[in-house]
Amino acid sequence: MTGRVLLFNKPYGVLSQFTDARSPSPRPTLSAYINEPGFYPAGRLDRDSEGLMVLTDHGPLQARISNPKYKLRKTYLVQVEGTPDDAALDALRKGVDLKDGRTRAALANRIDAPDLWERDPPVRFRKTVPDAWLEITISEGRNRQVRRMTAHVGLPCLRLVRVQVGDWRLNQLAPGASRFASATGA
Repeated sequence: MTGRVLLFNKPYGVLSQFTDARSPSPRPTLSAYINEPGFYPAGRLDRDSEGLMVLTDHGPLQARISNPKYKLRKTYLVQVEGTPDDAALDALRKGVDLKDGRTRAALANRIDAPDLWERDPPVRFRKTVPDAWLEITISEGRNRQVRRMTAHVGLPCLRLVRVQVGDWRLNQLAPGASRFASATGA
């Protein structure tokens, strides 16, 4: 497959599109960070989520990355409110029933707090409520899916950072930065 690929670390609060015509007050978009004509996002990342976005200038590659039928895996680091128990993790691993249907099985594991950049604004901190980190990998991409899955098992999402799409990894790419990558993954 031909085409060029651009990896971008989307900061919190940035829309995963180049324009925001529907809002009466302008919100930050990709156009504030990416000045590469002909590149379009292959999939979306919520405004309140951070991390890896893959952009390409090749329509068929864009479709292959974003179409759920190809089951491209996406990995997220997820800070949740509460303490994940085995039952919650098992439910995520088997798939959960959301309003739009049952999710595919996910990979879900507790992890130590990752070494990430500070978020602006910071995640709220509550002394009386513990939080924990999970690494979750899904192979579909419904609207706000990971957030809805963790909420379904009693673990509201505080912070969501996508670190991998297929073979493309965020690695040490700083928030707001981008780099070119191989079209086959890098």
